[in-house]
Formats: sequence, C-alpha cells, structure tokens
Amino acid sequence: MAPVFGPKNPTHQLGMDGGFFYAFRGSIELRLQSFLCPRHIMPEYVVLLSVPGLRRQDLEKMPRLRSLVAEGDRAELVASFPAVTCPVQANMTTGAPPSEHGVVANGFYWRDQQEVEMWTSTNGCVQSPQLWDIMHRHNSSLTTAAWFPLHSKECGADYVCTPAPIHHADGSESMWCYTRPEEFYQEMIDELGQFPLQHFWGPMANIKSTAWIVDSAIRAARQYRPNLFYIYLPHLDYAAQKLGPDSEGATLALADLDAVLGKLIDGFASAYGDAQPLWLVASEYVITAVDHVSYPNRVLREAGLLAVREESDGEHLDFSASRAWAMVDHQFSHVFVRDSDAATIEQAKKLLASEAGVAEVLTRKETARYDLEHELCGDLVVISKPNSWQAYYWWLDDARAPSFARSVDIHSKPGYDPVELFWDQSAGGVPLDASLVKGSHGAPTVEPSQRGVLFSSQRGVFVERPMADTDVADIVLRQFGI
Repeated sequence: MAPVFGPKNPTHQLGMDGGFFYAFRGSIELRLQSFLCPRHIMPEYVVLLSVPGLRRQDLEKMPRLRSLVAEGDRAELVASFPAVTCPVQANMTTGAPPSEHGVVANGFYWRDQQEVEMWTSTNGCVQSPQLWDIMHRHNSSLTTAAWFPLHSKECGADYVCTPAPIHHADGSESMWCYTRPEEFYQEMIDELGQFPLQHFWGPMANIKSTAWIVDSAIRAARQYRPNLFYIYLPHLDYAAQKLGPDSEGATLALADLDAVLGKLIDGFASAYGDAQPLWLVASEYVITAVDHVSYPNRVLREAGLLAVREESDGEHLDFSASRAWAMVDHQFSHVFVRDSDAATIEQAKKLLASEAGVAEVLTRKETARYDLEHELCGDLVVISKPNSWQAYYWWLDDARAPSFARSVDIHSKPGYDPVELFWDQSAGGVPLDASLVKGSHGAPTVEPSQRGVLFSSQRGVFVERPMADTDVADIVLRQFGI
C-alpha cells in the first residue's frame, strides 16, 4: 500500500475507500470546504488536547473521555511524516508541514556549530505562524494558552507553561518552568509543588507529571479563561513504548489518563461556567508494536564513514571527522554527510537501504514527497518499516559506550533513546539492549493501525472523514471566524 502522504503540493493525501483524497493549498476557506460543517455555531472558547498514542479503540476504556465526546464528531487523524512529537505539534499549531515550519525532527543538527540540540530549542525554531500568532493578528482581544507543548518557550501565546530546568556551571540542574506571566510558576510551586520532572520522562515516568499539568491548567483557566487553551498530555507515551501498545501496562495507562481527564473536564467546567468551551482531542500519533531495531550509525562506522574519538569514558561520535553519521529519532533518522559529498551520499544510501527493517532511504530532494524537504534535513532520511525502529548506538563493543549511554541524558545523546525507560540501578543504569523496546512511532502512515483519531465535544465541527494533522489548525481557527 502506498504511503498516506505522498506527492508534493497537496496539503493532505488521505486514504479513503481505497483511493486518495486531495486538498490543495489555497485560501483557508477553500481548504475547509472538504471537512468543515458550515452550520456549526462558533464557540467563544476552545480547548485543544494533544494526546500522543490515543487510538479510536481506546475510547471504550476511557469513560470520562467517552462521555465528553459522545455527542461530538470523530474522524481518523493521520500524522504527517515524521510522526514524532515536535514536528506533529508544529503541524497542528501552524497548519503547515515541516518543509515550511522547519521542525524536521525532535532535534536539530546545527552544521555551522557541529552541534546536536535535542528537545531544547525555543519557539524561534518554528518558522511559520502558530495558532496564537494568527489569532492575535486577527483579533487582538483573543487570548491563548500553550501548556507544555515542546518548543513553546518564548512563543506568542498569552499564557505559557513548559519545563525549563536551570543548568548550572557545575553540571547540576535545578527544576524550573518557563511561564508567562513569569510569576505564575512560583504561584504553582506554592500551590502544587515543583513540576515533577522525574515523572515526565525516563524510568519513573508516570501519571504524576500529567496530573500536575492538568492541575496547573485548571488553575490558569480559573485565573485567565483564555479563548484557546492548548494542552499536551503525554501519559500514554510511556508504557506503550516500553511494553507495547496492547500491553497490560498500556491498558492501565488509559485508566490513569481518563481519571486525570475527568478532573480536567470538571475543573474547566467550573472555570468557564456557562460559557462552556468546545473540546477537541487529537492524537499526535499512534504507537505501533515493534520487534526489530536497526543501527544506522554502526552501519556507517563499519563502512569507514563514521569516526569516533577516544575519551576517558569511552568512544564519542566525532562530527567533524565523520564523513557521514545519523541523528536517529524513533522510526527515522537524518544522515548528515560532510560537505554534502555526492559520492558519499550515494554510498551511504546503498548501505542503509540494504539493512533489515529499513523501508526506504531518501535524498533531500526525494523527501519532497512527504513535504519534508528543508535545509535543516539531513542529506539522507532513513525510514523504518512499521515494526522496526532505529537506535543511535555507534559503538561496536558495549564496553566502549560513552558514559552518557547508560544515563538518562536526553540532551547529550545525538538521538532519541527510549531504552532510558528501562533504567535499572542494579544493572548499572540504562541497559544497552535496544531490543527491549516494544513500541515506536514516526514512520509514514501506511497501515490503518497507524492512524490516530480526532474527537470533538459538539456535532458539526468537522465532517467525519480522514484528515491530516495539519488540518487541526484550520479547524481551531474556524471556530474563531478565521
């Protein structure tokens, strides 16, 4: 089956009844005709929940969410490639693909500095206007809140809360959140305690971080009542990746999240009073079961293209000396080639395309078929099959792995490492067995099981047909007459 997202220029390419549905870029009004209901009465307030990992069938195990959306619309929601957190959140808040907004992964490789930056970029990395920017431009009286999406630090929303730990010169770290207004986080500390960052990711990840997000959002809703409230609720990400999307742990996570959602729904009902908001619930992506892992950096190293430097704590990737290396991110990777040398690109493409678990390897021009062509992309993009994912490892002997490999250290690793979920002190930290991971995401949507869902709490918000994550922004804006 062909990928859901294919040719350049269409904003969407969605599988429908064995065929494809196309909606070309143009005015917002023209694009909306295919999936919005013109008779819908516009609300004064909208709450957009961003819930990674949510599937249509999960609704049966979530009574509070099921009740919220029982009378509303529902449709399949297809994440654009790459289907990972930062690009999808940018897709939903800009209505544009990565080729336009520039968020091509959960991290960036800055070629001029020869540095990788994972998870930490401020909002300046988003190169297209977002919902709050567009709403302010349309009507300066409209207020917006961005609650915990990535890249929201210094964004244009009126009210913001996102983790921003303070890094000290001695390597230590103090917990803090970036908020707008600035004093809001201190107020939250006094009322709720510090944001539990240790439960946001890693081996201790659990419902406590999402519960804190919900409690603080309720507080902000009562105090500010923004017209648009965008909230990221990450809880379903953890067990599904660690144990598999259909594991007992993933099922328990649904119940945990539903209980917290109930608190959010009740809290917002109180905060907004008679002016009840329209709720939109969007799954960022769907996590699929995996039984295979590939190692693009090891392939490049064995071919003599990737270089390492020996340090006291093991082998570190040497960006300047490497002819090619891969920044991996779930089910895809960007391969950066020194000086974009054509012969090296061709050599690396042949090597990586022959690896088990790899679906395709694209040159930068070829990424246009996924609306991913951008100067921040690698010279190659390696895409996994739905049952496989990619690990960042470059060492050939675990005894030579750098010290951060066995740590929960999302900023030092030049790639995403879900094995951090398995950190075990008795085993010396993070194990170096990537086969432990049972769920992943990021690859293009080629199977129905990879499709997420979009729910609304009212009827007539959108037509119930498959749509893309880039459509979410248009649906939100339409509620405010934009």
